Amino acid sequence: MQSKKPPKRPDPREAAKRAALNALKRAKRTADKAGIALSEWEGEFLESVSTRVKTYGRAFADPDKGAAGAPLSAMQGFKLREIAAKASGKPKKNRFGQRAPPARSDSSDDDG
Repeated sequence: MQSKKPPKRPDPREAAKRAALNALKRAKRTADKAGIALSEWEGEFLESVSTRVKTYGRAFADPDKGAAGAPLSAMQGFKLREIAAKASGKPKKNRFGQRAPPARSDSSDDDG
């Protein structure tokens, strides 16, 4: 009788790497489908980050810039979310996650 081996657990670093690559591809694909032109910098960012993640498993070298098992640094993740939001047409949020205040109309109610 053969003994069954327990199933192999997926490597969390490999899963994080795949998730980051999928997010990068999704952002590019969403922008292409929506017809939104990414700036030269944004396109270069997506390409260079995906190349580094494929080659090294992560896109940053300094351990102070992100978590040990994370493929993207904190700022790279932030920029990726910004690009994805731009591609999907969502309203731009400021750095602290709040929407920009509505445009204030100049009224003459303040005559004092």
